[in-house]
Amino acid sequence: MKYFSFLILFLALARSAFAFEPFVAKDIRLEGLQRISIGTVFNYLSVKPGDKINESKVIDAIKTLYKTGFFKDIQLEREGDVLVIFVAERPAINNIDIQGYDAISRDQLDEAFKQIGLVKGQVFNRSIFEGLKLELQRQYYSMGKYNVKIDVQQTQLERNRVDITIKLAEGKSAEIYAVNIIGNKKFSDKELLAQISLAEISFFGSRNSYKKQQLAADLEKLKTFYLDHGFLSFDIESTQVSLGPERESVYVTVNIKEGERYTVRNVKLAGDLILPEKKLASLISIKQGETFSRRKVVDSTKRINDLLAENGYAFANVNMVPDVDKDSKTVAMTFFVDPGRRVYVRKINISGNLKTQDKVIRRELRQLEGDWLSTKHVSRSKTRLDRLGFFGSVNVKTERVPGSLDEVNLNYDVTERPTGSLQAGLGYSDTQGPVVNLSVTQDNFLGTGKRVSINLDNSTVTKTYSFNYFDPYYTKDGVSRNISLSYRNVDASAALITNYSTDTYLAELSYGVPISEYTSYRWGLRFDNTRITTGTSTSQNILDFIAANGDTNTTFPLYISMSYDSRNRRIFPTKGSYSSLGAEIAVPGGDLEYYKLDYRQVNYFTLAKETTLAVNLNLGYGFSQNGVLGYPVYKNYFLGGSTSLRGYDANSVGPKDSVTNDPTGGTVKMLANMDLILPNPFAEKSDSTRLSLFVDGGYVFTDSSSINLGELRYTAGVAFIWITPVGAMRFTLAEPLNKQPGDSTAQFQFSLGSPF
Repeated sequence: MKYFSFLILFLALARSAFAFEPFVAKDIRLEGLQRISIGTVFNYLSVKPGDKINESKVIDAIKTLYKTGFFKDIQLEREGDVLVIFVAERPAINNIDIQGYDAISRDQLDEAFKQIGLVKGQVFNRSIFEGLKLELQRQYYSMGKYNVKIDVQQTQLERNRVDITIKLAEGKSAEIYAVNIIGNKKFSDKELLAQISLAEISFFGSRNSYKKQQLAADLEKLKTFYLDHGFLSFDIESTQVSLGPERESVYVTVNIKEGERYTVRNVKLAGDLILPEKKLASLISIKQGETFSRRKVVDSTKRINDLLAENGYAFANVNMVPDVDKDSKTVAMTFFVDPGRRVYVRKINISGNLKTQDKVIRRELRQLEGDWLSTKHVSRSKTRLDRLGFFGSVNVKTERVPGSLDEVNLNYDVTERPTGSLQAGLGYSDTQGPVVNLSVTQDNFLGTGKRVSINLDNSTVTKTYSFNYFDPYYTKDGVSRNISLSYRNVDASAALITNYSTDTYLAELSYGVPISEYTSYRWGLRFDNTRITTGTSTSQNILDFIAANGDTNTTFPLYISMSYDSRNRRIFPTKGSYSSLGAEIAVPGGDLEYYKLDYRQVNYFTLAKETTLAVNLNLGYGFSQNGVLGYPVYKNYFLGGSTSLRGYDANSVGPKDSVTNDPTGGTVKMLANMDLILPNPFAEKSDSTRLSLFVDGGYVFTDSSSINLGELRYTAGVAFIWITPVGAMRFTLAEPLNKQPGDSTAQFQFSLGSPF
């Protein structure tokens, strides 16, 4: 095509260059223009009126106009003292219609067309067709689609325009039918093929599509496997990829040379050991006499780098220098440490906080300005900001200070999320009918980090009017304070519990005191005035309690709790743990004296990328010196529902009245939940949804003397949680594993705005 264009240009030059004798052009006239303006042509034209027109001028003018790409034919003629330029414009692309694409997006196609100059509104050149087909083939071949059919058509329109129609028949992706490894003696084919993801066959028998990039990654994994097992001279000598006759099957052959296995002759440290050598040496996991392992070398190098970075040497460089002895098949390793300069933080910049006050963010930072840069403190600062729940994302970048070798600035960029919520709990049952709970909560009131909550609950189960004010930094040292006032009426019968109701007035003042970065304790005093109203079928245990203590009781519970929290986030954590142990004691001076202990332990274990195992244990125990009759029945434990023992109706698991069969609750609670948190099916990284498989087990016992582990109920199922602007939306599909006669189950459960 290039030679053809050159021939046309040569003929045009020859035809125009010798059409007339040299002369002075008093004027220049253009003929044949349709879309292109006269001014545009004169901007490119190398001759002007008044110029002497000769052979070289003509050749130069034609070359210049051809280079613009606007014209397919150019002729120069003389009419007296006027130079006449006849041009034939190339057509413009009016529209590009692509049909039959599915495996590739329109954006990808448009970007590919842009690379070769096929863009709507641009001048059309037939030579583009060749590049178009080659580019499309390249795109589809990289996806393993070797049977793609490409048909490009051109439709001429009025005003010298063309429509381009591209019809694609993508065909099937070529699948890997066999991967053969030749030259392996130390490891079996099965062991090596386990490193080749393209060779995997799914449970349902489907094969992987061939992708060149994936094969390159698999070969690197194969090389890493050998290096991790001591084969320093391992080499992939060749790789052959062949297509089957139908172009839908791919056969891969990998020729390898294993070499010999090497062991470690000795290990030592060198360089500027700015930290104690013994401490650095303890971070090296590979030892003398062991088989060489690149993985252990990389891990050891990273641990040393991390320790140096924690101590201010953020740009340290640690390299392992090997000394290979081919005769003895051993390698001596020297970890050379170059700590560089200790780096200090000059300034911490915060951006993205449109509502949250700057000081609310800065008080969570553990990396301080003017101190040396510690990656540990930077990471912890990010975790603390994540755990606030105010931000959808928190990103931190390190930026060198211009002109300084040992100073950096830290830039924290946050994306704020809605911290106010209008929560609603929705549900339906034959006995309850519709249930609606409404509350307004602002976790970051006016950007101060304080939480203010007003709850107006008027459902068939509860009527609650409450106010709560929580200041996480009541003092500069991080002592928090909580004040709450509330009135609550609970109709137990509407919650599938025995027929009675309570009216409770509560006032509470509490403080939280941090002990360490992860540990704190909380203590407080509560005023509790509760009146019990019985119904026509109230359970006997309620009647007995009223007979012994009256229907109205005032207590002054003093409570204290200790907690440890290392979770990386408050909402949807993926690693860390949370432990709490709390005690509630009704002090003398009130109508009742009782004790209550609660313990909770939650652990998050990262199993793989985006896959986490969460294990929760929740235990509760209440008792009174006066026996069961001295313990307030309205503080009994209940289980069942989407937030406790999933698959069972709310509050239904545990002791029941012998006459009414209504749940009565108990003073001993046992609950365990295990959730396998799966990769998000809707977005690779989402901070608003979570999908998990779960197994639950638990039961409520009347008192400690009635504990029987054989009574525990178990369920399994799938749960989905979606954090919406109006609260947490939960969907649970569960199957009870050991349902007993009289149990009340609910395979599907839904709630909106339930506590998170």
